[in-house]
Amino acid sequence: MPTYVVGDLQGCLDPLICLLEQVNFSVESDQLWLVGDLVNRGPQSLETLRFLYERRHSVTAVLGNHDLHLLAIYYQQREPSRGDTLDEIVAAPDAPQLIRWLRNLPLFYWNEEHGIAMVHAGVHPRWTIQQALSYSREVEQVLQNDVAIIEYLANIYGNSPASWSEELGGYTRLRTIANYFTRMRFCNAKGKLQFSNKGEPEDAPEGFDPWFKHFLEQPTSFPLLFGHWAALKGETGSDKVIGLDTGCVWGEHLTMIRLEDRQLFTCSCKAD
Repeated sequence: MPTYVVGDLQGCLDPLICLLEQVNFSVESDQLWLVGDLVNRGPQSLETLRFLYERRHSVTAVLGNHDLHLLAIYYQQREPSRGDTLDEIVAAPDAPQLIRWLRNLPLFYWNEEHGIAMVHAGVHPRWTIQQALSYSREVEQVLQNDVAIIEYLANIYGNSPASWSEELGGYTRLRTIANYFTRMRFCNAKGKLQFSNKGEPEDAPEGFDPWFKHFLEQPTSFPLLFGHWAALKGETGSDKVIGLDTGCVWGEHLTMIRLEDRQLFTCSCKAD
């Protein structure tokens, strides 16, 4: 039963189908993992969600920042941004069941069998697996509550606080947790976030580095799959942290890894 993990789709369904055909993917026996940002900016956001929902029993996914953005728009807590491709989802007759499925996805996933975690953007350098799972559940419980989700989505946006503290509470705490899991790229050794730079690792602001550099220095670090950072082109310099966002939505290629032997597959199909 092979397990395949795919980078950020962002509404690019054709390249995903291309990859699955390469490996003769079987929904009966194989597993498909996705590192988040399932939708938005690409041309097939609705079709992508429907494709995954229909195969949901063989799909494991985490939420990315664009997926949270869709939820905020759907629940009318955020106006669409320029370049969004989410209107079709919001207006679709099957939107309620697609949204319900999204709301039940985690922000952080740990798989004991493969001994590896999956997240969209990253984790605080000093969080253990147990802490990451616990903090992810805090947000998941709110997303899955029909009442609490509305106020949460109204308070999810913002860059502050930039540092994690166990003393944080309320929506400030939940926003900070989500920022680590779905938005981080650069941080300092103490885990302070820097949001303004989205470029390559060598463009790190003074005092900051790619988050995984500090993560790998910790004795509590663990194998991890992530996406979010297209400028990395999947290159982290370590086989312990595996970057899978290779800029498909920007005209590059989609990347998939088979966990059993770490073989990489790419598809040059363009997101037209």
